[in-house]
Amino acid sequence: MKLVGLFLVLVATFGGLVLTAGFDKALHLLTGVILPATPGEVLIIMGCAVAAFLVANPMEVITGTGKGMVALVKPAAHSKADYVDLLGLLYVICKLARVKGWLALERHVENPSASEVFSQFPSAQNNHHAVDFLCDYLRLVSMGNLDPHHLEALMDEEIEGLEHHALAPGHAVQTMADGIPALGIVAAVLGVIKTMASISEPPEVLGHLIGGALVGTFLGVWLSYAFVAPIAGAMTARGHGEAVYFRAIRVGIIAFLHGVPPQVAVEFARKCLPLDVRPGFAEVEARMDEAEMPSA
Repeated sequence: MKLVGLFLVLVATFGGLVLTAGFDKALHLLTGVILPATPGEVLIIMGCAVAAFLVANPMEVITGTGKGMVALVKPAAHSKADYVDLLGLLYVICKLARVKGWLALERHVENPSASEVFSQFPSAQNNHHAVDFLCDYLRLVSMGNLDPHHLEALMDEEIEGLEHHALAPGHAVQTMADGIPALGIVAAVLGVIKTMASISEPPEVLGHLIGGALVGTFLGVWLSYAFVAPIAGAMTARGHGEAVYFRAIRVGIIAFLHGVPPQVAVEFARKCLPLDVRPGFAEVEARMDEAEMPSA
């Protein structure tokens, strides 16, 4: 849907030009003024924007921006099925701790890739950052009587850092989008300078040069608000989705540590999920019924 939206931007822009100027005039403007000026204007605008982006951001954000482009084809960081798996995993962990004690989780926490608990929930097991997050706190709990409030504060602090990391690429691209209109003005000013150097030319030549200069302003505003800023918004939304996954883990574990039964703790975690990815109660219950408790 994101790619469809970007395509519709092209249709709306040039369709509107045809409607307002007529097909013949629009074709003349497009082929005679806009397209000939576009390569140079785009090089100035986007070249400077990308260069400034590279100067302003650390390599981690730059590489994260490339990976974040997946938001255009996969807007949600996690699907409903991913959350069903996560809630099922939380249920088995809480039930095992309740029945056999926290020490029974030790071998699963130390080697989740070979654990029969984690292997029942492949999408959760393959989310290595989330598995590390979960196992770190389960290890802390098994080491002693930790106050759930202190643990919750620590988890909140870590999730805030994780969310900041996930949102950094989107914010960096949005900053670039904010600067692109000004770079369009730079390109337009260079076009005006070129025009003034040809002031002795006849009006039809000057009109063509001025029109080419104004293409810079048009491209700066158009690229910023119709393309780069929406891409930044999609990346930011996906970054928020990454943090939701960790918050669900926090809610489930903290609820269980406060004495809530495993099934109810899972329901607490389910309720904190956004509506578009929140599985139904029956879906989660069916997944919990399918889960197998380890023999030892």
